[in-house]
Amino acid sequence: MRWPSLASLQRDVPAGLVVFLVALPLCLGIALASGAPLLSGIISGIVGGLVVGSLSGSELSVSGPAAGLAVIVLASIQKLGAYETFALAVVLSGLLQFGLGLVRAGGIGDFIPNSVIKGMLAAIGLVLLLKQLPHAMGDDRDFEGDEAFQQPDQLNTFS
Repeated sequence: MRWPSLASLQRDVPAGLVVFLVALPLCLGIALASGAPLLSGIISGIVGGLVVGSLSGSELSVSGPAAGLAVIVLASIQKLGAYETFALAVVLSGLLQFGLGLVRAGGIGDFIPNSVIKGMLAAIGLVLLLKQLPHAMGDDRDFEGDEAFQQPDQLNTFS
């Protein structure tokens, strides 16, 4: 692990502070939308803006709130029953990721061909396009429940 130099910290800390201040309303909104305490939004903004920005050592590091995860966090909190249980799961997964990073397990990704990754991303894009096309054409009869391939109304993605 390469520790940042004092010269880079002099630039990274103010930049991280600006990222934190810009992202703070979004952090609070995502925490509220995901059913987490508002303080967790502030903590995630501090970690994403100040800690990651200071320790990354990269000139082009991007970290911050991801609104797309609010639904996943909300569902996880509801499934686990309490925010504290969800927070423990996040900490444990972070420790697992940190441990995998220490043993350089990211090299496993070199064994996955680029065509497989591009194919998976193309398939995800195709599914998103097929699911949104009826809504773009004004067909909103059943906007809930059509996330699955086989829908409750006995239709599927292609029908």
